[in-house]
This record gives sequence, structure tokens and C-alpha cells, in this order.
Amino acid sequence: MEKKADIKLFENRKVRSLWDAENEKWYISIVDVIEVLTESDRPRKYWDDLKRKLRAEGSELSEKIGQLKMQSPDGKMRLTDVADVEQLFRLIQSVPSPKAEPFKQWLAQLGRERLEEIDDPEQGIERLMEYYHRKGYSANWINQRLKSIEVRKELTDEWERRGVKKGQEYATLTDIITQGWSGMTTKQYKQHKGLKTESLRDNMTNLELVLNMLAETATTEISKERKPETVSQNRKVASLGGSAAAAARKTIEAQTGKSVVTPLSAKSIKSLKDNEKEIEE
Repeated sequence: MEKKADIKLFENRKVRSLWDAENEKWYISIVDVIEVLTESDRPRKYWDDLKRKLRAEGSELSEKIGQLKMQSPDGKMRLTDVADVEQLFRLIQSVPSPKAEPFKQWLAQLGRERLEEIDDPEQGIERLMEYYHRKGYSANWINQRLKSIEVRKELTDEWERRGVKKGQEYATLTDIITQGWSGMTTKQYKQHKGLKTESLRDNMTNLELVLNMLAETATTEISKERKPETVSQNRKVASLGGSAAAAARKTIEAQTGKSVVTPLSAKSIKSLKDNEKEIEE
């Protein structure tokens, strides 16, 4: 069963979600929904209390709640109570909140948009561009980010052909590539930028994105030529891909006299640009 993790936004609040391609369903973190609806600083306790209440009332809903692994605020994958859209509609009825109706409309739109994107992938690209525009990214950065998504897809398609397993093996190879060109693992890179659950790529500068794309493209091309068959062979290819981009990074740093790998996040980059604009005006 193929599931794709995602972070959705409702009124700028993060809602962890997983798309089940086989059943064409969203599975959504219940704790995140509770936090949005109640604005409680202890949403997990609120959900635990509500579960007990539902069970005491003999509700079948609490018995049908499943669990899936989702990324926690500490960056680790942990089992989390999830519900599909239909279950959430029923659950929301038990949570008094002025946001209940807007959230129901958001859920309905969420499912509809995903099915539209499957039929017409361009709609997904357009929505992604709109999302980055709302976040204040420049047109140039957005174009680079969209290209990076294409490059990443080509790499994961190649890994799939080579028998690399999704999940931990993908993460391990990604770490090797990232460390190869930047000198840091993905976790260390995120810490360097002061990130927690945010996307690393969404917080890279244009140059960082370009070098990351170079590393992943090199890995893809080397893999196509060498056709690795084992885990160790795939790791070697990933290391070579990262090293290719590392050579470019060192050349750029030698010419500019400054580090390519920056602690700047997307928010700090935008803040700097806004300040520069105010000074110019």
C-alpha cells in the first residue's frame, strides 16, 4: 500500500497527513486536528480524554481509529492516531469549536484537490506555486524548487528500479548524498538552520538548492551507468554523487570567500530581503 506523507495547512497551522494511493484516501493526524479546533496547548491529553468519553458512550468511532507513523516535532517517526476524512467529519461533531464548519469545508476541498491532481498533475504544480508565492518566495526560487522536485523524483524512480526500499533506505542514501556535498547529514543540516519539522529544501538558498540538485542528478546518472544491485553498491553511488557536487561547492567557496552552506532559513532570507527593500525605498 503506497502512502505519501505530506503537511497540509489550515489557517497556517500544520496538519500532518498521509495519502493512501491504493484506497485514494487521506489519513490525517487526529492530535493535529484537535489542536487546530481547540487551540489547546495539550491536544494529546484532550484527545485521550475524548477517546475515553467516546468509548464510554459506546461509540464505534474510537474502535476504528488506526495508527500510522508520522514525523513528530523531534523529527522522529512515531505511531500517531489517524482518521480518514469521513471519520474526521464524525469526530468533529464531538469537539465544540467555532472552527468546526470551516475545517469541514477544508477537509472536503482537500480530498477533491487530491483527486483532481491525480487526473491532472499540472493542477498540483499550480497549487504548489501558489503556496510558495503566499509564503513570500521569489519567482526565481520557486522555479528552482519545482526543478528540485523533478530531480528528486528522477532519483527515487532510479532507486526503485534498483530495488532500494522506501523509508529508511531512501533516508540513508539521502543522508549520504547530503553529507557528501554539504559536509552534514540531513539532521545536522536542519539543526544548522534551526529547523525542526520544516522541510530542509524549503529553507535552502538558490545556491544550496542548485548544489543539492547537482548531487542528486549526479547520483541518478552514475546509478544508471553502474546499475548497483546491493545496498552497499547504492551507498557507494550516493557517495560519488555527493562528492561531485562537493567539488563544485569548494570551487565556488574558493572564488567567493564564503560558505555556500548557510544557517539562513527561508524566513530569515525573506526578512533580509524585506529589510533591504525598505532601505532602498
